[in-house]
Amino acid sequence: MDQFLALFNQVTPTARAFFSGNLCQLTNFDDPERLGYVHILRSGRLRVDRPGMGSVMLTEPSLLFAPRHAPHSFVPDGKNGVDLVCATVELGGNQGSPVAQSLPAMMIVPIAQVETMAPTLDLLMSEAFDARDGRQFALDRLFEYLIVQLLRYAVAMGQVEGGVLAGLAEPRLARALTAMHDAPGKSWTLDDLADCAGMSRTRFAVLFRSVIGTTPIDYLARWRMMIAQTMLRQGKSVKAVAAALGYDSPAALSRSFAKIVGVSPRAWSAIGSGEGDLE
Repeated sequence: MDQFLALFNQVTPTARAFFSGNLCQLTNFDDPERLGYVHILRSGRLRVDRPGMGSVMLTEPSLLFAPRHAPHSFVPDGKNGVDLVCATVELGGNQGSPVAQSLPAMMIVPIAQVETMAPTLDLLMSEAFDARDGRQFALDRLFEYLIVQLLRYAVAMGQVEGGVLAGLAEPRLARALTAMHDAPGKSWTLDDLADCAGMSRTRFAVLFRSVIGTTPIDYLARWRMMIAQTMLRQGKSVKAVAAALGYDSPAALSRSFAKIVGVSPRAWSAIGSGEGDLE
């Protein structure tokens, strides 16, 4: 069974390449839209400072994946700087995204350890450092495929921190999760979801919380908010989003959205979604 199919049927990872070249000075990464990042260190020595997580010195080509908002700084070591390719990342809203919340705040992966990603990285570097027609589009799509590969890597290497990715690896929970993912607007009850899993109500609730870290109904609310953010980014109205996700009214959606995301849908939309072109 494809563990990611139900996820990507509703929310497609999106990336926007915004930098490729040599970096020779302190640079902070703290996107105002609270997006995540993927960085590819091509060459050079780089210190990565992460508030609350300490610093790490990278001395070999590496991938850095921050699936949700995680401010960090780069300090190149040496007069020649470092060669980087960078993109912003959205995994269905990032901050309230069950996918993003399943992953570490930042993954650092030496490229030498991920030979299966070599063809993708070779193509990506070729596009990044050669000004050909369609470069921006090609880079964005390659970064999106790289995200899928990084998700596979996280699951295979046991770097998943509970959440939906851990739940999809448990066959009974996977059935309930897939049902919610496929029909997020349905008025699911705990009994309905336990039936999907083929378990008693109590056993299902205990297993769900122990593996995923939240209750089934709370998870459903977060899943809906991930979809809501994607729909709002696409220009859908609050009324249309509320109807699609099974809320009785736009006000009901707004209350749930503010509780999970931290701001109202209209305030979130006002932030905007446009990044600049690749430099």
